[in-house]
Amino acid sequence: MPVPTKLDHCVIHVTDWERSNKFYGEVLGAELVKRPAGWAYRFGDKQLNVHGPGVKPAEVARLPVQPGNSDLCFEWMGPIERAIDHLEAYGIAVERGPMQRFGAKGQGTSVYFRDPDGSLMEFMSYEDTQR
Repeated sequence: MPVPTKLDHCVIHVTDWERSNKFYGEVLGAELVKRPAGWAYRFGDKQLNVHGPGVKPAEVARLPVQPGNSDLCFEWMGPIERAIDHLEAYGIAVERGPMQRFGAKGQGTSVYFRDPDGSLMEFMSYEDTQR
Protein backbone atom coordinates (compact mmCIF):
# COMPACT_ATOMS: atom_id res chain seq x y z
CA MET A 1 0.00 0.00 0.00
CA PRO A 2 1.39 3.43 -0.91
CA VAL A 3 2.34 5.71 1.96
CA PRO A 4 0.32 8.97 1.73
CA THR A 5 3.27 11.39 1.64
CA LYS A 6 4.83 13.96 -0.66
CA LEU A 7 7.75 16.34 -0.21
CA ASP A 8 6.70 19.49 1.66
CA HIS A 9 9.94 21.40 2.33
CA CYS A 10 13.71 21.23 2.65
CA VAL A 11 16.06 23.49 4.60
CA ILE A 12 18.97 25.57 3.37
CA HIS A 13 21.22 28.04 5.20
CA VAL A 14 22.26 31.45 3.88
CA THR A 15 24.56 34.15 5.23
CA ASP A 16 23.08 37.29 3.62
CA TRP A 17 19.31 37.77 3.25
CA GLU A 18 19.42 40.49 0.60
CA ARG A 19 21.86 38.62 -1.64
CA SER A 20 20.09 35.28 -1.23
CA ASN A 21 16.58 36.71 -1.65
CA LYS A 22 17.71 38.28 -4.93
CA PHE A 23 19.28 35.01 -6.15
CA TYR A 24 16.42 32.70 -5.16
CA GLY A 25 13.74 35.17 -6.27
CA GLU A 26 15.23 36.30 -9.60
CA VAL A 27 17.38 33.37 -10.73
CA LEU A 28 15.26 30.49 -9.41
CA GLY A 29 11.84 32.16 -9.48
CA ALA A 30 10.94 31.63 -5.82
CA GLU A 31 8.11 33.43 -4.13
CA LEU A 32 9.73 35.18 -1.15
CA VAL A 33 7.72 34.47 2.00
CA LYS A 34 8.43 36.69 5.01
CA ARG A 35 8.59 34.75 8.27
CA PRO A 36 8.71 36.07 11.86
CA ALA A 37 12.49 35.74 11.61
CA GLY A 38 13.89 35.60 8.09
CA TRP A 39 12.39 34.18 4.92
CA ALA A 40 11.22 31.06 3.14
CA TYR A 41 11.42 30.44 -0.61
CA ARG A 42 8.31 28.89 -2.13
CA PHE A 43 8.07 27.08 -5.47
CA GLY A 44 4.40 26.23 -6.06
CA ASP A 45 3.45 23.84 -3.28
CA LYS A 46 7.09 23.11 -2.27
CA GLN A 47 9.16 25.29 -0.01
CA LEU A 48 12.72 25.90 1.11
CA ASN A 49 12.80 26.92 4.75
CA VAL A 50 15.80 29.16 5.19
CA HIS A 51 18.12 29.43 8.16
CA GLY A 52 20.11 32.64 8.18
CA PRO A 53 20.94 35.76 10.16
CA GLY A 54 18.51 36.16 13.07
CA VAL A 55 16.94 32.70 12.70
CA LYS A 56 17.25 30.28 15.61
CA PRO A 57 16.48 26.85 14.14
CA ALA A 58 14.73 24.20 16.21
CA GLU A 59 17.35 21.98 17.82
CA VAL A 60 16.23 18.78 16.14
CA ALA A 61 18.85 18.07 13.48
CA ARG A 62 21.98 16.24 14.62
CA LEU A 63 24.03 18.29 12.18
CA PRO A 64 22.39 21.63 11.37
CA VAL A 65 22.42 22.75 7.74
CA GLN A 66 25.43 24.97 7.08
CA PRO A 67 25.85 27.67 4.43
CA GLY A 68 27.14 26.15 1.20
CA ASN A 69 26.46 22.49 1.99
CA SER A 70 23.13 22.03 0.20
CA ASP A 71 22.61 20.31 -3.16
CA LEU A 72 19.30 21.13 -4.88
CA CYS A 73 17.86 20.37 -8.30
CA PHE A 74 15.14 22.43 -9.97
CA GLU A 75 13.28 21.28 -13.07
CA TRP A 76 13.79 23.72 -15.94
CA MET A 77 10.61 23.94 -18.03
CA GLY A 78 12.10 24.18 -21.50
CA PRO A 79 15.29 23.35 -23.37
CA ILE A 80 18.46 23.30 -21.28
CA GLU A 81 20.09 25.88 -23.53
CA ARG A 82 17.51 28.41 -22.29
CA ALA A 83 18.56 27.62 -18.72
CA ILE A 84 22.18 28.28 -19.68
CA ASP A 85 21.21 31.58 -21.33
CA HIS A 86 19.21 32.51 -18.20
CA LEU A 87 22.20 31.86 -15.93
CA GLU A 88 24.53 33.79 -18.24
CA ALA A 89 22.13 36.77 -18.16
CA TYR A 90 22.63 36.91 -14.37
CA GLY A 91 26.39 36.43 -14.61
CA ILE A 92 26.23 32.96 -13.05
CA ALA A 93 28.83 30.49 -14.26
CA VAL A 94 27.83 26.98 -15.27
CA GLU A 95 30.19 24.65 -13.39
CA ARG A 96 29.33 21.45 -15.25
CA GLY A 97 27.13 20.45 -18.09
CA PRO A 98 25.08 20.14 -20.01
CA MET A 99 25.17 16.46 -19.11
CA GLN A 100 22.77 13.56 -18.90
CA ARG A 101 21.41 12.90 -15.40
CA PHE A 102 18.60 10.93 -13.81
CA GLY A 103 15.90 12.84 -11.93
CA ALA A 104 12.40 12.43 -10.54
CA LYS A 105 10.94 12.07 -14.05
CA GLY A 106 13.72 9.87 -15.43
CA GLN A 107 16.50 10.83 -17.84
CA GLY A 108 17.15 14.54 -18.31
CA THR A 109 19.83 17.05 -19.20
CA SER A 110 21.37 19.12 -16.40
CA VAL A 111 23.63 22.06 -15.77
CA TYR A 112 25.24 22.78 -12.39
CA PHE A 113 25.94 26.15 -10.78
CA ARG A 114 26.28 27.66 -7.27
CA ASP A 115 24.15 29.88 -5.07
CA PRO A 116 25.80 32.90 -3.38
CA ASP A 117 26.90 30.77 -0.39
CA GLY A 118 28.37 28.02 -2.57
CA SER A 119 25.56 25.46 -2.37
CA LEU A 120 25.31 23.30 -5.48
CA MET A 121 22.31 24.05 -7.69
CA GLU A 122 21.12 22.14 -10.72
CA PHE A 123 18.68 22.92 -13.50
CA MET A 124 17.34 19.76 -15.15
CA SER A 125 15.39 19.73 -18.39
CA TYR A 126 13.46 16.69 -19.54
CA GLU A 127 13.34 17.96 -23.13
CA ASP A 128 15.59 16.24 -25.70
CA THR A 129 17.84 19.19 -26.50
CA GLN A 130 21.44 20.05 -25.77
CA ARG A 131 23.54 23.03 -26.61
